[in-house]
Amino acid sequence: MHSSRLYQAYQALSLSEKKQFARWIDSPFFCRQEATKRLYRYLSAHTPVYEEAYVAVFGTEGSFKTQSAALRLVMSDLMDQVERFLVYQEKFGSERTDYFILLAAAYRKKGLEKHFRQSLHQARSKLEKQVFRHSEYFETQAQIEFEDYKNMSTGRRTEKLNVQALSDQSDIAFIAGKLRQACIAISHQTVYKATYDYGLLYPILEYLKKTPHLLEIPAIGLYYYCFLFLSDIENEGPFLQFKVILLEKGAQFPEEEQRNLYLLAINYCVRKINQLKSAYYKETLDLYKSALQGHLLMENGVLSHFAFNNIVAIALRIHETAWVQTFIPEYAPFLEKKYRDATSHLNLARLAYVKKQYREALLHLQEADYKDLINNLIAKTLMMKVYYETDEMEALHTHLQSMKTFIRRQSGIGYHRSNYNNIIRYTERMMDLRRGDKKAVLELRTKIEAEPVLTEKEWFLEQLG
Repeated sequence: MHSSRLYQAYQALSLSEKKQFARWIDSPFFCRQEATKRLYRYLSAHTPVYEEAYVAVFGTEGSFKTQSAALRLVMSDLMDQVERFLVYQEKFGSERTDYFILLAAAYRKKGLEKHFRQSLHQARSKLEKQVFRHSEYFETQAQIEFEDYKNMSTGRRTEKLNVQALSDQSDIAFIAGKLRQACIAISHQTVYKATYDYGLLYPILEYLKKTPHLLEIPAIGLYYYCFLFLSDIENEGPFLQFKVILLEKGAQFPEEEQRNLYLLAINYCVRKINQLKSAYYKETLDLYKSALQGHLLMENGVLSHFAFNNIVAIALRIHETAWVQTFIPEYAPFLEKKYRDATSHLNLARLAYVKKQYREALLHLQEADYKDLINNLIAKTLMMKVYYETDEMEALHTHLQSMKTFIRRQSGIGYHRSNYNNIIRYTERMMDLRRGDKKAVLELRTKIEAEPVLTEKEWFLEQLG
């Protein structure tokens, strides 16, 4: 019975929700069946067993196999109570704006004009007090206007109605929602190579060209420019317009939506960096800094070690060493515990390497146990660079052999295998290179420049001079 939908749903309730549900079950308004109440009391106090549950509900010994239908009916009723409770919590738990819209509708149907007006005023007032101006805000605005229209139009067809306001709010809500869905679809399409039909999106894009004032609404402007830069990576203008709105108006959206917007922008910047557009290092760091300030990169109080690594790498790339020196100790405590030590030492090693404190970099690299594959490969690559730049060729040769063995033993490494094998191969080529042989240097430089999979391309080119 512990694997039943009923028990799993009940166990998913928080402690405070369980207390509220107990009051719900005790109320005859919600639950009238005594058998359902008895099953709830048994369920809330025991790890359930069908035979025991049957006795607790019906009060007699019996074989569950022969009496299972009766117990299942009671379980079904209790499951219905759990679901009704969850819907009630979702709908009215925080006294949302739509509570007052529903109340206004009830008063309208009963012909209580004064009560209707007061409830609709409360709905408008509550909506305006909330900070968010996302798609759902405009949907609620449209709901309020529609409720107002239904009240005004009852027996007053010759009077002036709020038809234009209703039409405008409905358009804004639809356009904002459609653009947001389009951005979700195109970002998913890029990652998973899926193909989607965007339906009415393109007529909307044309309509917005004729009504540019709508782009001043962040819920429309943000996603309009977002779709444009996601659909055409070469068109940089929309990204810059998007970034301005995001940094200035991002707080008008819930945290999760802000996080998604920042990630879409950061992913675009990474794609531009991969095109060797170096200006996008600063663009990316600006976005990361803003997201950190808004606590948008945290999930359940944890900062991903992948994000931590990316932030440090990008900041060091544009010589923000002083900022990195502050960032690492400030945000390391927010890393997941199992990655915290290794990630901290790895990035302190990166910082020391950039400052040409090679001995300190090696000490940090040797300090941690890199259980994460990518962290391990990054650490090995950094150690390789230190050995090369300090002319420790014997240590470098041994290290490269160790890297080869490590990569060979990894399964499911995919793209990274090619990348790190190339790093090893070109390092060996540089070790064998006679620097006075300009033809050989040029030939190696040309090959490195043309290599499609090589994350350390810039470092190799710097070493070749």
